[in-house]
Amino acid sequence: MRGIAPLVGQVVSQVIIRYPTLRWPIPSQLLETLPHTRLSRLTRRAKYILAEFNNAKGVHIGTLILHLGMSGRICLLAQDEVAAKHDHFDIHFADGHVLRLRDPRRFGAVLWVDGHESVAEHPLIKTLGPEPLKTSFTGDYLYCQLRNKTAAIKIAIMDSHLVVGVGNIYASESLFRARVNPKTPANKVSKAKCERLVSEIKATLASAIDAGGSSLRDFFGADGNPGYFQQTYFVYGRTDQPCRECSAPISQIKQGQRSTFYCAECQH
Repeated sequence: MRGIAPLVGQVVSQVIIRYPTLRWPIPSQLLETLPHTRLSRLTRRAKYILAEFNNAKGVHIGTLILHLGMSGRICLLAQDEVAAKHDHFDIHFADGHVLRLRDPRRFGAVLWVDGHESVAEHPLIKTLGPEPLKTSFTGDYLYCQLRNKTAAIKIAIMDSHLVVGVGNIYASESLFRARVNPKTPANKVSKAKCERLVSEIKATLASAIDAGGSSLRDFFGADGNPGYFQQTYFVYGRTDQPCRECSAPISQIKQGQRSTFYCAECQH
């Protein structure tokens, strides 16, 4: 989201909807609602980008909810950049920039919440767990939430109703750093281990943010640059390679139809 931060304060000049059929149809009202409004604030909730808009009098008129799905990209471009095959949605700004949604698989979303409605109460938002880098995500919280969960700990921490933002890569990396076996039943993880796991989730995500994210096939930042966090992985994608800590071969298993990577020696 850092890549599109310069758009805050800019006035919308035009909206273009080329292919409205994403996961949900792009609201056609945006063609008339957004022009001449000002992007007043950008925030994020889990994988949802929340873009707030004000009218000419500075009154909040609504929030755009953007989700990138599996392969979507938000691109910050110049207005003369020709649209490609999978470019579905543009917001043109008076300063000459274009915010463009590119989504080959069309699993992304562009939704609108009117100003008099609460974004926090939107069906896609209200059931989400805490943000992992917030102070509300603590070892005590995680320990309490896991008491009745028999699923493997890796599956549990990837549940967005428990905590948001811990995807497959970061789950594997955080569990390694916390020395927790990903196959451990969630309700068997001790309070001390929960404290360490929360600390390592925060540290892993902070490192990823500093490195610009993780590049998997289609992922790039808004500026078109790939993330570089993958160059520092301890376990993810390193099957049979030596552990960076003990030199034992990294193991790979399937959990919840996703690949899990771990060191059987360090995470026993």
